[in-house]
Amino acid sequence: MLQVTLTNDTAVTWTVNGVANGDSAVGEITTQGLMGTYTAPPGPVGLVATVTATSVADTTKSASATVYAVPQGTVAATGNTLVADYSITPPSDAKVSIQFGTDTTYGRATSVQRTPQGGGGVSTLVAGMLATTLYHMQAIVNFSDGTQYLDADQTFTSGTIPPNRIPTNISVTTSQGMTPQSGIEMLDLIPGGAEATDLAGNIIWYYLGTGVSGGTILQPIRMLRNGHFALVLAPNSAVPLTGPPLTPSITDEIREVDLTGTTIRTLNITDLNTRLADAGFTLNAQVIHHEIIELPNGHWIFFVNSTQDFVNLTGLPGTTTVLGDAIVDVDPNLNPVWVWNSFDHLDINRHPYQFPDWTHANAILYTSDGDLLVSVRHQNWIIKIDYKNGQGSGDVLWRLGQGGDFTLVGGTDPTDWSYAQHGPAFFGRSSAGVFDLGVMDNGDDRAFPPSTSCVSLGFATCPFTSIPIYHIDENAMTATLVFHDVLSQFSNFGGDVASLANGNVEFDLCADVTTAIQPGASVWEVTREDNPQLVWKMSIEGDDAYRMFRQPSLYPGVQW
Repeated sequence: MLQVTLTNDTAVTWTVNGVANGDSAVGEITTQGLMGTYTAPPGPVGLVATVTATSVADTTKSASATVYAVPQGTVAATGNTLVADYSITPPSDAKVSIQFGTDTTYGRATSVQRTPQGGGGVSTLVAGMLATTLYHMQAIVNFSDGTQYLDADQTFTSGTIPPNRIPTNISVTTSQGMTPQSGIEMLDLIPGGAEATDLAGNIIWYYLGTGVSGGTILQPIRMLRNGHFALVLAPNSAVPLTGPPLTPSITDEIREVDLTGTTIRTLNITDLNTRLADAGFTLNAQVIHHEIIELPNGHWIFFVNSTQDFVNLTGLPGTTTVLGDAIVDVDPNLNPVWVWNSFDHLDINRHPYQFPDWTHANAILYTSDGDLLVSVRHQNWIIKIDYKNGQGSGDVLWRLGQGGDFTLVGGTDPTDWSYAQHGPAFFGRSSAGVFDLGVMDNGDDRAFPPSTSCVSLGFATCPFTSIPIYHIDENAMTATLVFHDVLSQFSNFGGDVASLANGNVEFDLCADVTTAIQPGASVWEVTREDNPQLVWKMSIEGDDAYRMFRQPSLYPGVQW
């Protein structure tokens, strides 16, 4: 409805895109005095109309308004039963998001997408729904001139969850008087794959990998800046030593997938080796494994491993086939541009745990000074590598852990270092120079001072897992223990830690031996204080959980 206010006049003439009163092509104006109602032409194609009211008494005076005629959006099912596809076609440059919920108050929203230049169709995947539930959805369209259009309310009923996506049992508890950090929980389950839940433990998303074979596991899954997910699908990283023999039929690759699970791009181990050779690298990778991260420049970094034979290593006469790790940096076209190989930079005669699976690297962090922190589980170290945004030498700049380069402050050396660790994370904005680093200290091969043991020192559980946060000073080469949650549980592998936005600490016990049904896992949110208090806990029965971590939502930049 358009209304005109006049001074010294009582009548106007109306045009739509220069056509008097409009027509069936540009839309029509129905008038009543100084008020006009614009009706867009029928059909699926929208348009931008300029409606002008001109004074009859003085035709030099007029006023115009821009009207956006937007065809009603449509909602369709996708290959993922918990994901809908909402399509709408704004006729001009605009930003589009979808709000959705179980009633017309909605409550959740997707991230914002831009139309093509000049307007056009936008398809938004709507995810984060409970199974077999009726949802209401509405597109919010914001045009470049500030005009907002709200689509008609749409409905969609989500489907059932495939049976193989559901762990035996998920249970959640929240401590009385405590409020957990809002968001969702992303579960990277073994052998179950990827799922997301709300904080009540209800599954709201899953990834059903296609074309997966050969005992493949998903390790890990990470959201990309574009809202897709990067993941590794590969056999156990120790397979080159333990078997079964690797064959082309075994899935071993990195993938980018969207919310429906559709593969956007992929790189398998065979193609990777071809590209490595074409780029002049001598590395022959055997298994992609454990980690993939996206760098600010759009490159991906991930682990591979390979074997080398050594003769008469210290204490090991004869020939020993050793499994070591390498890091590959690929550009946005998935072409290798930088490689780091553990055989070139670490001492083959240092092997404190699980040799000849020598390094067993499992996590990578990118630092603000352009280098990499790498968790090397079987060395009981986190090392810093000279990466320098792809221009570095690959030299090991320092080693954090027992027998490394740092002095431990505020704790007992060697007991309070991390052992067979996983999933380190920065706690705070700083990631170089002086910073806090949390670690999932699994504790498998923990060392103790001479003439003592875990039992003699009175620990409640032997062996035990702990969650240390070290205050790292790269100049003074000190690691000060500023938080240490020594657990009464033991998780011999996997897991991670995270700093939550509310200041709490979250950690994942990948293989929690205390769950009633094995395998099992648990994720904990605790306060960051000397005596950590439990805020929230999720328990999983029927699967281990390589990583479980809190995300704001299923969309970048959106908090649920």
